Amino acid sequence: MPPIIEIRNLSKMYRIGAHLHKDETFRELLVRTLRKPWVRRPSPLAEATGYSDDDSIWALKDINFDVEEGDVVGIIGRNGAGKSTLLKIISRITDPTEGFARIRGRLASLLEVGTGFHPELTGRENIYLNGAILGMRKAEIETKFDEIVDFGEIGRFLDTPVKFYSSGMYVRLAFAVAAHLNPEILVVDEVLAVGDLAFQKKCLGKMSEVSQGGRTVLFVSHNLAAVQSLCRKGVVLKEGRLVFNGGANDAVDHYMQMVSGPGETSHANVVDLSRAGTRNRKYRPLLRRLELLTDNGVPLLGGIPIGAPLKALIHFRLESPTPSFDVGLGFDNLYGQRIFSAHSAYEPKRVHEVREGEQVFVCEIPQLTLTPGEYKLVAWVEISGGVVDLVEDAARLTIGESDFYGTGKVPRSGTCALENHWRLQ
Repeated sequence: MPPIIEIRNLSKMYRIGAHLHKDETFRELLVRTLRKPWVRRPSPLAEATGYSDDDSIWALKDINFDVEEGDVVGIIGRNGAGKSTLLKIISRITDPTEGFARIRGRLASLLEVGTGFHPELTGRENIYLNGAILGMRKAEIETKFDEIVDFGEIGRFLDTPVKFYSSGMYVRLAFAVAAHLNPEILVVDEVLAVGDLAFQKKCLGKMSEVSQGGRTVLFVSHNLAAVQSLCRKGVVLKEGRLVFNGGANDAVDHYMQMVSGPGETSHANVVDLSRAGTRNRKYRPLLRRLELLTDNGVPLLGGIPIGAPLKALIHFRLESPTPSFDVGLGFDNLYGQRIFSAHSAYEPKRVHEVREGEQVFVCEIPQLTLTPGEYKLVAWVEISGGVVDLVEDAARLTIGESDFYGTGKVPRSGTCALENHWRLQ
């Protein structure tokens, strides 16, 4: 039996700067083309980034692999590795530059928030529209309708146009539709990160149920523990190339070795975030620098013992005064699971507007009680509650052993150590 997804020599090239002229008229295009040999001044994009209009990048290059019917495949890699581009090609949202992706079966995809639904239609109307796109009859959709509404938790807003939905509501409905309309192939990107933890858990359970029913699932996530628990196979991408294709656990191990290699992530106390390779490219680069210090301002080198204080200085730059501006700092284990988050919105004396120019948010943690091990720091910026800049794996922090309880016993199990007292009553 042929594979349900067959990918051969797949490549995708993007021209950097091509979007600068996308709205010009034919006359403007003709004038620009005739003037080009005599015009030496670079385009605005070239001045800002150092690229010329003719520069191009390969988002994917020479990708080859098969997916068998019933496989659950995790696709992992750093931001910019080509994961989302690969799923867009498989989902027929964009065309490859070279090669092909042959799909044998009905496919439903949940990629970026905002794709797949018509914003002017209600939730109810979009459910029927998506079912029709998948080739289902109205009677088939109606048998699944109540399940979709219950799973998506949008009953009160079912007859509201989806343009008024929050991103969380949108994702809940989109996943419910994609998972319940019986596609033979379900494609899910990291978009699930938009939902709350309870809904993420619910989605992972549903994907497991879908896979046990013999359907095929492609899953992109930075949560490596979820990839290991849900997927049987794994694909690792690096800079647009496939570097591993095999079992899910082996794929995670390969990725962990890849990102922990020399020079991949800084353990220094000062990290330049302005050109971070782990920045999500859809965001604007507001974050400039991250400094890690002890509580008395001494640069942090190597790591800190469990229970020690930590001071983080997060430098950023704004072009204009910005209200409702917040900064967050997350601590993830090496499998991508969030252990702890510090957030400026939790501060009782919260700053409600930040002026323009270079600024610094200082985060002080009196006792960092994560258990011994290595952790990835994630820095992000929010405006009015929406993420506008995000750098994953911005730095690494090692928590060392110490006599935290004063008994000579080192806490090793769990994710954090909390002060506790015992007595016999």
